[in-house]
Amino acid sequence: MGISFIKSSVVYFLIGIGMGMFMSITHKFQYAPAHAHINLLGWASLALMGLIYHFFPSTGENSLAKVHYWLYNIGLPIMMIGLLLIESGKTAFEPVIAIGASILSIGVIFFVVNVLINLKNNAGNN
Repeated sequence: MGISFIKSSVVYFLIGIGMGMFMSITHKFQYAPAHAHINLLGWASLALMGLIYHFFPSTGENSLAKVHYWLYNIGLPIMMIGLLLIESGKTAFEPVIAIGASILSIGVIFFVVNVLINLKNNAGNN
């Protein structure tokens, strides 16, 4: 699963860089919160989770990791679309952010539970 997380993270990195360029060229800085969330939740967080799953295979080779991946990668785009719509002045879409954030957060809970249950140190102790 680690490689899937890392590959997804670089797509978000590209999107975040593209948004940053768009904002600087057009001077539409109202999208800065979405830009920051895409870079932090998409690029940085996905990459770190992917590295954990890659370097600690006991955490990445189970159904908790798969559920985490899909919940996170369904919730994040929904949340970001909602945030971009809000930043564009379409306030009726605020519930979209909550739906996406809730799905993403449930994915994070799966990640935390997975790491706490399955991450072992080199000596094999918890």
